[in-house]
Amino acid sequence: MQTLWDQRFALRTQNMSGSTIRELLKLTQEPDIISFAGGLPAPEVFPVDEFTEACVRVMKQHGAQALQYGTTEGYQPLREMIARHTNQYGIKVTADNIMITSGSQQALDLIGKIFINPGDRILVESPTYLGALQAWNTYNAQYVTVPSDENGIIVDKLEAALRCGPKFMYVLPNFQNPTGVTIPLERRQKLVELAEKYGVPIIEDDPYGQLRFEGKHLPAVEVLDDKLHANNGCYHGNVIYLSTFSKILAPGIRLAWVVASPDVVQKLVMAKQGSDLHTSTFNQMVAYEVARDGFVDKHIVKINDVYRERRDVMVEALKNTMPNGVKWTHPQGGLFLWVTLPEQFDTSEVLLEAVKKKVAFVPGIAFHADKTGKNTMRLNFSNAQPEMIRIGIQRLADTLKETL
Repeated sequence: MQTLWDQRFALRTQNMSGSTIRELLKLTQEPDIISFAGGLPAPEVFPVDEFTEACVRVMKQHGAQALQYGTTEGYQPLREMIARHTNQYGIKVTADNIMITSGSQQALDLIGKIFINPGDRILVESPTYLGALQAWNTYNAQYVTVPSDENGIIVDKLEAALRCGPKFMYVLPNFQNPTGVTIPLERRQKLVELAEKYGVPIIEDDPYGQLRFEGKHLPAVEVLDDKLHANNGCYHGNVIYLSTFSKILAPGIRLAWVVASPDVVQKLVMAKQGSDLHTSTFNQMVAYEVARDGFVDKHIVKINDVYRERRDVMVEALKNTMPNGVKWTHPQGGLFLWVTLPEQFDTSEVLLEAVKKKVAFVPGIAFHADKTGKNTMRLNFSNAQPEMIRIGIQRLADTLKETL
């Protein structure tokens, strides 16, 4: 039944669609479903006691300030702490380069708001993060896709895509969502060099970079871009860097940050003022109280121990149960791994059968801007206990064998 509103929606709403992941998360409300669908951190590692103490401390010591409006850029002590933290990883910035957002999803939306005109081309990996596509579809973006393999975006195929003049390039170098793969140093360097050659800036999304279970930390794309310009540690600004507290503290506080040159930060501030004025003052102050004095570095060790075990359990279960022809990635960190089935499979159809067996995942086609990848799926290993992972993978394997 049509209403008066149906004829009044803006044209941009025609490109809006519901989140596949959000819809699948509804399945997790059913107690007998084992869900590998969401990107949920393990609630067992949330620092509940530390947050409880911090809430009381903030209200007792700074209650009036915590309940008041704040600056759009974000709580100054929190921004300064983030600057110190990112400096440890070679990203030489100050608080002036940082804006706090209400989760990384808001950061992606604000980037779309200030950069994307209808029809602008955005260069993305294939597959890429579904949330970015959902944010930028609203602004009528077009996508130029570059395929990836077990080492991330294939830089040998990048130059042809850059020649078509994309507005910017979007990459997740560390433990990518959805595949879990990491771009090695040589490819990162080549990526930066090609982006410089064609004058295409880079959006570097890094929500999982600190969740490394094995191997050595790799320099951020932003750091390599800085070195390319021999800028003596000053922030050059060809890369906008995003990260979040969702994976290293808790997603419910909805706190993330953007690192960019001051002129970009100022544009983002103006866009954010039209969106929500500022991120919750109370949440920012509480997060600062929890994270200060080196707590995050110690807490990440605990998180990684839990996730390493769960990744190992899932990989072992896949080895023991999956039929021939099924392949998967072996992530060195993060929350996800990527499964590729033989070409004849359509994982959207497999999901319908899997749900009957009380197991869920995300079909891979949702992560492909060009709607390929119908025989792929994303599995999350962080949110299920080891025994539930074993049972869930067995159910999934049984589904695939019956589908065959």
